[in-house]
Amino acid sequence: MKLRLDIRDKKPDLYGLLIFSAAIMLAEALVIWKGGEHKHLITCIMTAVYSLIAVIVLLATWKAQIEYNLYSYNTIFYFGFALFGLSVLITHVTLAVMMVRFPDTYGRTEAAWQLLGSAKTYMVYTSPFILIFSVALCISNISLIRHEGRRFVNILGIILSFLMVGGIVLLFTVDMYASGSQREVMMHDLWVNTFAAVYLYFECMLAGVIVAGAMAARYDPEKNKDYVVILGCSMRKDGTPTPLLKGRIDRAVEFYEKQKAETGKPLCFICSGGQGPSEIISESACMKNYLLSRGILEDMIIEENRSTNTFENMSFSKEIIESRQKDAKIAFSTTNYHVFRSGLFARRVKMRAVGMGARTKWYFWPNAAVREFVGLLTNHKLKQVIILGSMIVFYVALTLLSYNYY
Repeated sequence: MKLRLDIRDKKPDLYGLLIFSAAIMLAEALVIWKGGEHKHLITCIMTAVYSLIAVIVLLATWKAQIEYNLYSYNTIFYFGFALFGLSVLITHVTLAVMMVRFPDTYGRTEAAWQLLGSAKTYMVYTSPFILIFSVALCISNISLIRHEGRRFVNILGIILSFLMVGGIVLLFTVDMYASGSQREVMMHDLWVNTFAAVYLYFECMLAGVIVAGAMAARYDPEKNKDYVVILGCSMRKDGTPTPLLKGRIDRAVEFYEKQKAETGKPLCFICSGGQGPSEIISESACMKNYLLSRGILEDMIIEENRSTNTFENMSFSKEIIESRQKDAKIAFSTTNYHVFRSGLFARRVKMRAVGMGARTKWYFWPNAAVREFVGLLTNHKLKQVIILGSMIVFYVALTLLSYNYY
């Protein structure tokens, strides 16, 4: 099914799910407080039902968010935590069945401890994916180093792989040994559950980034555009485009030729990129020269030669477009791994634009995607602090309540 972007004018939200979550927590507290022989089975079933509804709502909101704005932190968050909700659903359905079948074995504490260990359980479920992903990332990085040389930025994938696998090994190694008084065991569990919550957050974010990045890279915009912005990058010393920059230009030309063939609608190319201190011409001039060599007419090419980064690419290009045409339909062309983050910058300057991705060498994409992931984590700092902080508070509070109540 073809993706459909920018077809919604209203941003989706999760306020309804937040209210429902509070209601479920209150209802479960009342069930436990009132007592009854089957209260723990009931709360387990309630958690399973809640998880099912949460997964459905998160995925529906994720779809709506894509249709409103694919290039968003929310796109990452909704998908990543839908996976976590699925994990909670599976564990609580399984537990409810076991509590019915073996009531003497699965006692009253099982539901609480299952929820308390939900972050660790998610790590168990996803550990095969983490291992495969880490091995593949290391292989691509080794190939990248062989082709591009030993630079720090070329080993980011290896570093992330060791952090992911090391986190799982550390958690389950420490979690195997817990002895002493109840207070000592509780403090141990506080540390373990807090660590698992932090790991869970970043793992969900990584899963969301991988899916959102792949969708953005593979998207083929509608053939109705007035402008296509080509994002600059480094060029050769003689002023000709590198393979990376050439790929971005070729992707824009390919889109233009398809649009012309399908709809007959013309468009303008905006070559966006300034001149660095060691460059003989600006990136925009380099791109213009290459476009001319591809047979693009000069009056279809506009240079934006002030920008020094992606944010400025979008900001200055928007100024040019708005000075020429209001409500223009805009696309941008960049390398596949860079589409999603570029779209974030476009929306930050309030430019509604959709991206297209140029292919790059297989060994280059994974490490570059890791750099993009790290870059994405620096955006929306307050929102991330609130979500991560809330998760930590939840698991700490649940740990304290479990030890004091049970």
